[in-house]
Amino acid sequence: MESMKPSAVTPSKKLARNFAKVLHLRAFLKNVTISDTNPKDETNMEKTTITWSESFKKVDEDEEIEEQRVATEALLSKIFASISTVKGAYAELQHFQTPFDPDGIEASDKLLVSELKHLSELKQCYLKKQFDPSPEKAILAAESKEIKGVIKTYEITAKKLESQVRLKDSEIMFLKEKLVEANGHNKLIEKRLNQSGTLSVLDNVVHLSGLSPSHFATVLRHAVRSIRNFVRLIVDEMRSAKWDIDAAVDAIEHNVVYMIEDHKCFTIESFVCKEMFDAFHFPNFNLPNESLPDDRKNQQNWFFEKFNELKSTKAKDFLAEKPKSSFAKFCRNKYLRLVHPKMESSFFGNMIHRNLLSGGEFPKSDFFASFAEMAKRVYLLHCLAFSFEVQAEIFQVGKGCRFSDVYMESVNDEMFVFSDKTVVESEEEPVVGFTVVPGFRIGKTVLQCQVYLMQKNQIKVKGSRLRASPISRRS
Repeated sequence: MESMKPSAVTPSKKLARNFAKVLHLRAFLKNVTISDTNPKDETNMEKTTITWSESFKKVDEDEEIEEQRVATEALLSKIFASISTVKGAYAELQHFQTPFDPDGIEASDKLLVSELKHLSELKQCYLKKQFDPSPEKAILAAESKEIKGVIKTYEITAKKLESQVRLKDSEIMFLKEKLVEANGHNKLIEKRLNQSGTLSVLDNVVHLSGLSPSHFATVLRHAVRSIRNFVRLIVDEMRSAKWDIDAAVDAIEHNVVYMIEDHKCFTIESFVCKEMFDAFHFPNFNLPNESLPDDRKNQQNWFFEKFNELKSTKAKDFLAEKPKSSFAKFCRNKYLRLVHPKMESSFFGNMIHRNLLSGGEFPKSDFFASFAEMAKRVYLLHCLAFSFEVQAEIFQVGKGCRFSDVYMESVNDEMFVFSDKTVVESEEEPVVGFTVVPGFRIGKTVLQCQVYLMQKNQIKVKGSRLRASPISRRS
């Protein structure tokens, strides 16, 4: 450490002080005129001598104050420099602990102890009025030392951040691998579900008399499953195309408060169901140039034959074999309505799917294959609905309708408290936000519609009644 000793006046400073006094005296003498005829000369000389003495004393005081200020500034600079060095040494000490570096820790510890001792010595110097004889040089040296300490702190911080970035990169790589693995596993599960999703339960049903509402419920479950697979595919394509999913969802259903972010997929599912089940109450979905038997019994047989013809065949194979069939017309019509041109363009960069369909052909992409499989399940459900002797009914419930476990099934019931399948009455009673999947009724059998529930105080639309009609348009 630099040696500290009492402040003293150096020869150069003494010479400068004397020179200043001479200049001051010279300036003063210019303003003093001594007259030979003045009887008060001695008195004037005494006053002049006193003035000179006061002037010399003032110069000495000003110089002493300035020296004291510079010396104090030098001391403070040394203190700040030591503190900066302590911070840098402490940061370095922490850095060398992970990974453990004994040599680095020892060096940092020695520097830390040395600077703490230095601070203690600076304190004693201040108490004993011992200042540096060359304060200007001490200030420059202290500033240089402080900058080095700050640089060391920044370097350690930068190294720590780089280490954290490497750790995060490693975590990201690991999570990406897990994501790829999970996606592959999910695809295998979906493939198995689709393969095992054949309607084998209906293989033994060879006559209309053997049909029952349970058969319809089985086909409905398969249809809903394929709809959700297609919805998942649409959401993935939206994210890949950088869509504003919030804006898209709000365009479908306004003023809906979602419990969690993932629930927004129910709105897209609602939109897909709305388009796919539209005109469900018309034979052949009211497609043009489609003739049907006039007799009700013959119509039942006709639809049941269509059902048996399609149920065990893959959708893409059936379309390839019979591109002008009723099912082919249904696929073409529903795709052009469900997939907007802007949506298709943003997903694939072109509208080749629409162009092929408009030209009487069918795309061979995975996207269209998923759509065709979904369309097949909906078309089978339609054929089966018209195969029953008792006319089936399709219904949905309006926004704000009170929940009824007879006609409804909630897709987000885990967010609400239920007791014996009945919603508990409270000030925040859940009501229907929108219908996700329509419900069906065959005679006295009700297949519940699936709804998204909201709290009653979040609904801005007045409560509406449950709507039902014979295979009617969803209103």
